[in-house]
Amino acid sequence: MSRTIVHLLRHGEVHNPEGILYGRLPGYGLSDRGREQAVLVAQALRPHNLVRVVASPLQRAQETAEPIAGAHRLDIATDERLIEADNAFEGQRVSVGDGALRKPEHWPKLRNPVRPSWGEPYVDIARRMLGAVYRARAAAEGGEVLCVSHQLPIWTVRRFLEGRRLWHDPRSRQCSLASLTSLVFDGEELTDIVYSEPAGTTDPTVTGA
Repeated sequence: MSRTIVHLLRHGEVHNPEGILYGRLPGYGLSDRGREQAVLVAQALRPHNLVRVVASPLQRAQETAEPIAGAHRLDIATDERLIEADNAFEGQRVSVGDGALRKPEHWPKLRNPVRPSWGEPYVDIARRMLGAVYRARAAAEGGEVLCVSHQLPIWTVRRFLEGRRLWHDPRSRQCSLASLTSLVFDGEELTDIVYSEPAGTTDPTVTGA
């Protein structure tokens, strides 16, 4: 059977001076540090047999993909299924003890963290990400493919593939900025999940989605 690797890459740091939850909002590109992180990932993947690069349609994901695709002389394909999760608090400040979470009119959105009630259900995120992963695997049979996505979608599909419950504490996510969650397949069978941080470790609860 042929060995194929699907690398799920979280985008780099975003320029977000307002400190809002930007979600799917347009116009949020990489910071200078985020561009440096993307270059570090490109350097780490240079010796790999990368045959395809796919990205979420959001600007920060496309910009993260650019130096990696360029290093391998590949075009960037776009898959809508790699997009950030929908969130009712998009465009607002949501730090603990600050902003929207302090307003009583928003509290009903927090009634069911297992679903979650404030945004796209975890099971829907897992399903669309699985579709993107298996499409990418098929397109890169016998090689390696990079899919640039976002923290919550990557962490959700990883938990699904590992047979864990999808509800979780966001502070426990192993998905730093510009980190790689690499899915190793023999044929169509997933045989391993490897996590790495070619751009270094960041705090997933502070630096954005």
